[in-house]
Amino acid sequence: MSPQDIAFYVFSALTLLCGIVVITKRDPVSSAMFLVLCIASLAGLFVLLHAFFLAAVQVLVYAGAVMVLFLFVIMLLDLKVEVKRRIRAARAVLGLISVAAVAAIVIQLIWRDKPAGGTLAGTDLVGGTGALGTLLFTKFVLPFEILSILLLVAMIGVILLSKRDLK
Repeated sequence: MSPQDIAFYVFSALTLLCGIVVITKRDPVSSAMFLVLCIASLAGLFVLLHAFFLAAVQVLVYAGAVMVLFLFVIMLLDLKVEVKRRIRAARAVLGLISVAAVAAIVIQLIWRDKPAGGTLAGTDLVGGTGALGTLLFTKFVLPFEILSILLLVAMIGVILLSKRDLK
């Protein structure tokens, strides 16, 4: 087993584990922090696919900006830890059946369509960041700047809304 295979299995297991913890945690802040870990492990999977730009965007945009926005909303709403609800047996059984069905479909697809033995190292990768940066800052500079101003206004709005008493 190659080091890339081991890293793939580690990142995949970490992604699945963090995703499960996100939906089972009752505390919204803890759930958001585990979502950050899930997003970071997805970025690791992108690195294994030699998609370095996507990995950087995954960490910067999703783990950084979007999670900060989620935490602002959670703190703005002042959510308390939910009271534990009773899980009805019928819902639990239906949930387990649906998880088993999805797992069976995924296992069948993996078993039926075995990947080829080739690796990505020998292929030419298209879509480098240099061409993207040149295009972004020449042809699309106006939409880029409008988007940055819109995000700045949204951030100022969240800060003003999160203040308790405006005087």
